[in-house]
Amino acid sequence: MYDFKPDAAQGTAELYRELLGAADALTADEPDAIANMANVAALLWEFLPDLNWAGFYRVGPVKGGAKSGAKAGGADELVLGPFMGRPACIRIPLGSGVCGAAAQNGATQLVADVHAFPGHIACDAASRSELVVPVLRDGQVITVIDLDSPRPARFSQADAEGIEALAALLAARI
Repeated sequence: MYDFKPDAAQGTAELYRELLGAADALTADEPDAIANMANVAALLWEFLPDLNWAGFYRVGPVKGGAKSGAKAGGADELVLGPFMGRPACIRIPLGSGVCGAAAQNGATQLVADVHAFPGHIACDAASRSELVVPVLRDGQVITVIDLDSPRPARFSQADAEGIEALAALLAARI
């Protein structure tokens, strides 16, 4: 049995060290990507305060097959993966919203006010800020880690760096 409980009084750097240690312990010997994403979504929910959504969107084929302008292999949208929070948008085109921008550009998106983000997709109207970090394998985005908060400017550069370290750890495990 695993019982990972973060100390609410610890600093950000220590919190992310513990989060990475917990994620490593849960995913190191598990070959199933979905199981690993599910456990990491639960860890994010447990470790990070002021979230209303934490989870993954996976790069996958467009529903119904290829469409005009589809990328090679038809992998040109994000598909909902394991998460914690309210029900969410199931499919997001690459380049659309914060998650789609992170997937298309392969770059972290740290958004203090989602309502000011061009093309923001409001899956949960309570979300006010968002952090989305792509997970890359062999230079290709395979999924994104998405964190939403009802608090404006909830996420800092330290949060981005902590989730980027988590993404690097998970790249070969999901």
